[in-house]
Amino acid sequence: MLLTWSIFCKFGTKIARNIIMRKIMILLLFVVFTAENSIAQKINWISLEKAVALQKKEPKKIMMDAYTSWCGPCKMLDRNTFSNSDVANYINQYYYAVKFNAEGNDEITFNDKTYTNPNYDPAKANKRNSSHQLAGYFGVRSYPTIIFLSEEGELIFPLIGYKTPQQLELYLKMFKNDEHLDLKTQEAFNEYYTAFKPEFQQ
Repeated sequence: MLLTWSIFCKFGTKIARNIIMRKIMILLLFVVFTAENSIAQKINWISLEKAVALQKKEPKKIMMDAYTSWCGPCKMLDRNTFSNSDVANYINQYYYAVKFNAEGNDEITFNDKTYTNPNYDPAKANKRNSSHQLAGYFGVRSYPTIIFLSEEGELIFPLIGYKTPQQLELYLKMFKNDEHLDLKTQEAFNEYYTAFKPEFQQ
């Protein structure tokens, strides 16, 4: 009886050790896969000045995320939409992506004019602050606002509010393909919206 128990303990420990090792290996593979996946899903955010400079070498439209540090829907947009692999891959391929703190203190040059935030209060860095001059130039009044600019840096459209991956997909593809130029009326847009078949994963 003692011999049987001793053999069971010996082999039982080996089996348990193998099971634990297998679980650790699976967990490590999952972590590596997740890390690689998250790297692949990142949008290549650049400054507006760099995006405009790149447009001269390789024309693409600009998608600019006007956000603030205190804005909840802005954080949701980052977490749920901009981290989506379909969204990130499409933006990286067809757009120059710009992050713009619409209440920040950066000095930004656009169309040979410098924009600042003269009333910026450093004590309110993570709270509501004064609006940046560039936000005023683009008519940003609420956050988030996704600003689309043409290959020539001209304003196409300010898309206001949080958007899911599939909601944003419609605008990304419509502006990329210049289909908005044919939508002269609200009725025409409504038809386009109804007919649109999203392909991005939610």
